[in-house]
Amino acid sequence: MAYTTIDDPTKYFDVTLWTGTGGARTISGLNHKPDLIWTKTRSVAYNHMLSDSTRGFNANSEIGANSDAAEGGLSADVYGYKSGHTSDGWTMVDGTDSVDSQEDGNTNQPGVTYVGWTWAANGGTTSSNNDGDYTSTVQANTTSGFSIVKYGDASSFSASSPATVGHGLGSTPKWILIKNLDGTRDWGVHHVSNGAGKIIYLNLTNAVANSTGFDNGTLPSSSVFTVNTLNVANGNNLEYIAYCWAPIQGFSKFGAYKGNGESSGAFAYTGFKPAWLMIKRQDSSTNGDWAIYDKERSNIGNGDNENNDFLRANGSNTEASASGLDILSNGFKIRSTSSRVNANDSLYIYMAFAEHPFVSSKGVPTTAK
Repeated sequence: MAYTTIDDPTKYFDVTLWTGTGGARTISGLNHKPDLIWTKTRSVAYNHMLSDSTRGFNANSEIGANSDAAEGGLSADVYGYKSGHTSDGWTMVDGTDSVDSQEDGNTNQPGVTYVGWTWAANGGTTSSNNDGDYTSTVQANTTSGFSIVKYGDASSFSASSPATVGHGLGSTPKWILIKNLDGTRDWGVHHVSNGAGKIIYLNLTNAVANSTGFDNGTLPSSSVFTVNTLNVANGNNLEYIAYCWAPIQGFSKFGAYKGNGESSGAFAYTGFKPAWLMIKRQDSSTNGDWAIYDKERSNIGNGDNENNDFLRANGSNTEASASGLDILSNGFKIRSTSSRVNANDSLYIYMAFAEHPFVSSKGVPTTAK
C-alpha cells in the first residue's frame, strides 16, 4: 500500500470559516503561512477573491476566479481586500463604499458568512527561474507540490510563440491556472485529464475545447509548461500569474471519472479523505459549474455523507445545497443523478486536497472519517 509523505496536510492547505463583524479583521490559527489566499462570501453574492504573496496583498492585487477582469478590476478598494499575510493567517481591511454595510462586503460585512482556502508556497520568498524560454519569478513548495509563477511584463515583454515557462516544482504539474493580469481575459486551465492541445476556462461553464494556441499541444514537464499564441497565457507587453500543482501522494490528486446517470455513481480513489474538492463537467456547458465542496461548509448527513454545500468557482452566487456526494476516508463517491456531477457517459475532472491521508508515512492506516 502506498504511503504519504505528508502526515499533516494543514501545514500546506486548509479551510477557514468566519462570520463578518464589520471593520478590519485578522484571520489566524492556521498551521501554515498562506501564500495563495482564495476567499468567498457564502451568504451573499460577491466575487471570489484571490491574492498571493508573490504579487503582494492590496486592493490592486485581487483577482476573481469567476471574473475575466484584470488585476485590481474587482472594486476591492470599494468593498474590502486582503492587506497582508501572517505566520498563521491574513489581514483584511475595509473599502471606501459610502454604504457602511458594504464597505467590507468582500471581507468582513456584519452577519455575512465567508470561507477561505489557503495554500503555502515559500512564505513570500521568490527566486528567478531560467528553466524556460521566459525568465519567471517563482516561489515553490516541492513538498506539497505547489508553486506560484509570475512571467511577462506589462510594458516591455516581447512574447514568442510557442514558449516555455519554468515552474520550479521539480515534478510535473497536473493542474495549472493561468490569469492575465493586465486586461479583460479569461482564466486558462490545464488539467491532466483533458490532455495536451486543450483548454477549459475557470470563470466559465464552457466544455473543454481544442486549442493548440493555449499550450502548443505540449504537456507540462517536470521543469516547464508551454504557452503559445492565445493571449490568455501569452502575449506582447502582458503579465501573467500561474498557480501550478503537482500531485503529492496522500495529499493531492487531479483526476477524472465518468458519470453513469444513476444514484450510485462513480467512486474516485484519492488516497486520502478530501478536505477540498472541485468537480467540473468536461464535455458540456450544461450544468458545467466548477463546483467546490470542502470539509467545513458541510451539511453532515448519514455516516460519511457530507460536504454537499457547494460554491461555484465560475460564479458570484451564494452557497447552494445539493445532495449526492459521499466524502470517504480514501476518496469520494457520487450519489446523485444531477448532470452537474453525474450525467450518463459524461467525463468529469476533479481537483482534491487532503484532510487526512488514508495511510500515514509510517504505513499506519489513519482514523479519518
